[in-house]
Amino acid sequence: MITRKVLIPSFLKPIVEFEFQIEQLEKIISSSNSNLLFNNIQEEIDKLYLEVNKIKLYLFNSLTPLQRLHLVRQSDRPTTLDYIYNIMDSWIELHGDRGGTDDSAIVSGIASFNSISVAFIGHQRGRNTKENVLRNFGMASPGGYRKALRIMKHANRFNFPILTFIDTPGAWAGIKAEELGQGEAIAVNLREMFSFDVPIICTVIGEGGSGGALGIGVGDSVLMLKYAVYTVATPEACAAILWKDSDKSPIAAESLKITSSDLKLLGIIDQVIEEPIGGAQSNPNMVFANLRLKLVSELSKLINLSIKDRKEKRYAKFRKIGKFYEYNLPNINM
Repeated sequence: MITRKVLIPSFLKPIVEFEFQIEQLEKIISSSNSNLLFNNIQEEIDKLYLEVNKIKLYLFNSLTPLQRLHLVRQSDRPTTLDYIYNIMDSWIELHGDRGGTDDSAIVSGIASFNSISVAFIGHQRGRNTKENVLRNFGMASPGGYRKALRIMKHANRFNFPILTFIDTPGAWAGIKAEELGQGEAIAVNLREMFSFDVPIICTVIGEGGSGGALGIGVGDSVLMLKYAVYTVATPEACAAILWKDSDKSPIAAESLKITSSDLKLLGIIDQVIEEPIGGAQSNPNMVFANLRLKLVSELSKLINLSIKDRKEKRYAKFRKIGKFYEYNLPNINM
């Protein structure tokens, strides 16, 4: 088995290093022959662990938007296929857009979820450089979005609810993608997803970037993991466009309102799924269980709605995003 080296975000390095030192100390003490020494020092070690956990709790409750982005970009964070494998009863992946391509950045198929037949679609990142090259770092081509649309049309025809999993920095922005109709492919997906009769639940599991996320992001219910991000453009791209300076990324990240709490307040997402301290990668099973419970709950509500009500609510949900009011301030004579 090959051990992957995980790139640790800079804000986590001091804590990870301190935890490593405590573990090493614990190993040294446990190998000693003195039980009295072990018992006395173990009490101090336990206190250190409690202090570290308090620091981690404080740190993760005060993460900046850019720190959250770095957290969800970690290679050990669960991917779409991890969620499919752990929350579905059984599943089979379906390939190809029936137009000559099979984009590996999009995975899709049919599954049994809580004894209900569903279709699933999601962005798929790699775990290492080789996998990321194969998956194009989760950035889908036009063929990927057309594959997603083919599966969604199949689901609509056979009355299968649709579950999507969003995790991409954005759609592939290469010249070839533009030649193949990237904008058109995403636009068609947006239009068609509004028209489907079946329930659609979208979940942002990592990084949701730009039109690449929206291409499978129109749903009756939009869920988001607590430390995930959802943005019109990456902070790096935003800083480069506005200020021609990538060092302004932290300012861009704050201004873009990319966190789950901000987006819930703005009405762009509907529910926030809890993650453990350290993110989904620190305790994947907990997140799998939390997401499964929420999906079961949301799906049961949506199935009980009539097709007409469901489509009207879906339309109204997205129609009100970005709504604002204009008014004149009263003149105040000083």
